[in-house]
Formats: sequence, structure tokens, C-alpha cells
Amino acid sequence: MNDSITVRGFVATEIKSSTTPGGVATASFRMGSTGRRFDRTANAWVDTHTNWFTVQGYRQLAGNMGCSIKKGQRVIVVGRLKLRSWESDGRVHHAVDIDAESVGHDLMWGSANFIRNAGHSPTDEAAVPERNDAGPGPEDPFRDFPAGGDGEAGDAPGDELEFDEETGELKDTAA
Repeated sequence: MNDSITVRGFVATEIKSSTTPGGVATASFRMGSTGRRFDRTANAWVDTHTNWFTVQGYRQLAGNMGCSIKKGQRVIVVGRLKLRSWESDGRVHHAVDIDAESVGHDLMWGSANFIRNAGHSPTDEAAVPERNDAGPGPEDPFRDFPAGGDGEAGDAPGDELEFDEETGELKDTAA
């Protein structure tokens, strides 16, 4: 069974960073994903149920999450779904976790400025065939783009959002 999942939603908490006893960097945050549907009787879009996830990243992804993702931002997460259950005081509790493989900003809601990590290129990935003596390997698709930019995480339009835990809504704090 393949438990891979892709979820669009909003970051509901600040990023929590730590290190395992073995020295592996980790970062996590709570994510909410609220469905929307068009209500023909009210002639308006309405929110449906919110699903809650704990997103966990490791190693380089954890560091990038800590530097890039902020509470209130819209994100897309791809990873492995983990369902946990436990019993406490006679009640059964459930939690839904995502071991993230990729985390990124949802560009439907704003813009972002991507800065590639030094030493990481598409040719570093296992999915790209290795170069050999038979000829040149795959070209770097990012070769014509600068490695950095002048923007910083958090300065994109729409980043002035704050999650209201009482109402479960995102509110624009810039206005």
C-alpha cells in the first residue's frame, strides 16, 4: 500500500525545530486543510470541515522549513501518511501525521523567492542518470538563473495572515 499524500492548507503553528539524539535535524508544524464548496442557495463559497495534520520534516528539509515557512502561510505538503491511535482515560485518541518529502508555498495565494541550497542541484538526485564516459550527462535546468535573490521569506504579498484559533479562520493582519 502506498501511503503518499499531497495536502494543500495553511500553517497553523510556529515551526518547532529540534535534533534527534542521533544528531538528525527535525522540524514540525501543525497544518489545517479546509475544504470549500459553492452554496447555490446562499450564492457564496462556504468552508467545510478542517482536517488537521502534524507535518514532520528531517535533515535538509527541516532546516529549509525552519527558514522558509511561517505561521499563517499557505503551503503544499507531499509525504507519507501516518495514522496513530492511543487510549487515555478510557477514550481513544487519533492523530494524523505526515512525514514530509516536500514542503512548499502554495503560489495560488502569493509569490515566493526560491533560493537553491549550495551543493544541491538536479544532478545530485538519484532519479537523474549519472554521467559516464559515453558522453555528457543531463544539463542543469537552473544554469541560466542566479542562485539567490533579493527577497526574503515572509515578504510575499498575503504573508500578513494570522490563524485565529477560536474561529479557525485565517485573518489578514495587514489591513
